[in-house]
Amino acid sequence: MDIYNVIHNRRSIRKYKPDPIPKEKIIKILEAARVAPSWANKQCWRFVLVEEETRKEKLAAALPEGNPATRAILQAPLVVVLCADPRASGRVNGKEYYLLDAGLAMQQLVLAAWAEGLGTCWVAWTDEDGIRKACNIPGEYRVVALTPVGIPAKEPKPIPRKNLSEIAFKEMWGNSFTA
Repeated sequence: MDIYNVIHNRRSIRKYKPDPIPKEKIIKILEAARVAPSWANKQCWRFVLVEEETRKEKLAAALPEGNPATRAILQAPLVVVLCADPRASGRVNGKEYYLLDAGLAMQQLVLAAWAEGLGTCWVAWTDEDGIRKACNIPGEYRVVALTPVGIPAKEPKPIPRKNLSEIAFKEMWGNSFTA
C-alpha cells in the first residue's frame, strides 16, 4: 500500500473482529516500530504484547471510567503496551524526548498495522501503575501508551481535518501557508 494512502486513510478503530493476527503481521508492525528514529539512536522504547484475556482485562481495568477504548482493549486479539526509559533519551530545555521517541515508534507501528489491514487506537488515558502491574513493567520505564490491534469490524468513516492554511504558516506566525 502506498505510504500516502496509509497516512491519509488510517483511522482509530475501537471495534474488532475476533480473528487472530498472523505472527508475520505482528513481526512486520514491530519491525516498523523498531526502526523508528530516536534521540541519538538510543531506541528507548519497549513493547509488551498482550493476548491473554485475563491480562487484557487487567489492562482495561487500568483505564479510567468512561474511556471509550476500554471495550476495544477487551475485544482486540492483541494489545501492544508502549513503554520508554526516560534515562535512555534526551532532556533539553525541560523537554523529555523519550515521549517523542516513543511516539515516533508508535506512529510507525500504527501506520504499518493499517498497511497490513489492521486497526489500532492510540490510548494514553490510563492508570500507569495499573498497566505497570498488569504487565510487570520495571519502575524505571514509563508507560507511554497502548493500542489494541486487530482486524476492523467495520469500515471507518473519513474524519474532518483542518485545512493547511489553518495550521501552517509561512515565514512568521500568522502568515497562512496556502497550497
